[in-house]
Amino acid sequence: MVQIKRVLSFSIILFLLSCGNKNPSPTLSENPLAIQVKKSSDPFNEYWYQGKAEITSYDLQQARYGENREGSAVLVFVSEDFSKKNHVKLDNPGRSPKDIIPVLKLNMTRKFNTGIYPYSMMLSSFTPVDLTKNPNTLKVTNSSQEWCGHTFMQLNLGRYSYESQLFSYFESEGDKTTRLEKTLLEDELWSKIRIDPNSLPQGNIDIIPSTTYARLKHIDFKNEKATASIKEKGKEMHFHLFYKTIDRKLSIIFEKAFPHRIISWEETYKSGFGSSPKTMTTKGTRKKSILLDYWSKNRNEDVVYRRELGLE
Repeated sequence: MVQIKRVLSFSIILFLLSCGNKNPSPTLSENPLAIQVKKSSDPFNEYWYQGKAEITSYDLQQARYGENREGSAVLVFVSEDFSKKNHVKLDNPGRSPKDIIPVLKLNMTRKFNTGIYPYSMMLSSFTPVDLTKNPNTLKVTNSSQEWCGHTFMQLNLGRYSYESQLFSYFESEGDKTTRLEKTLLEDELWSKIRIDPNSLPQGNIDIIPSTTYARLKHIDFKNEKATASIKEKGKEMHFHLFYKTIDRKLSIIFEKAFPHRIISWEETYKSGFGSSPKTMTTKGTRKKSILLDYWSKNRNEDVVYRRELGLE
């Protein structure tokens, strides 16, 4: 009930802000209307609607081709006004208040080298803030670029299923569209931790694996069986996911206290091709976290923030 009231109050405030502004609204990338909400006594509002995004850098150890690769990862969480109809962020929410659905957006990037050539991967997910009313993530996209070519994958939530689109330079994958039963996505676990850790699944579950894992393994994308559990360890919470139908494990460690920042994660699966791939672990370990209106920090002098995050 608290989340429902929160979402309704956000939408009303956004509508009033837009109607009271005689000047054209700035573009969302310059000044997101999604976060122009007054602070309240609610810690969630105070943190996620203060006009800034949370940016966290991680040391990355990425398993690829049967070897560990050193790299970097970044998780960017930011509140946003999303279109229920078109599954895009709204440039001017005040024009269509009935189409607004507040989401917490995650952009996760991974960068690492394999020998001479680099990899750049990015996951984006758009998860409703009101998980009681809208328990399923609305959209996920994933892209992977390296010197051989690039791939792009997108999931959109429909009434009864997810529509999956894949565009790839590989002949065996080609360009295809499929439908998946509406169920939990591994890629939405990260945002559900930040919104409400109590929404995390436990026990035997059906789940759609990570799009990043699917791209790295070049596997068919489908629902899988898994077991989920949560353990409390001091000031930390440990979430564990064990797949029964594929060789994959995921562990995410996050802070018990709000805002439940993600401390680290581990993914274990077989890496490499051929008859004897190795079971390896990909790890992300937190370095630095800052709150910043990054969309306004686009001058050369703003590289100082990259240095602060340990990305330079």
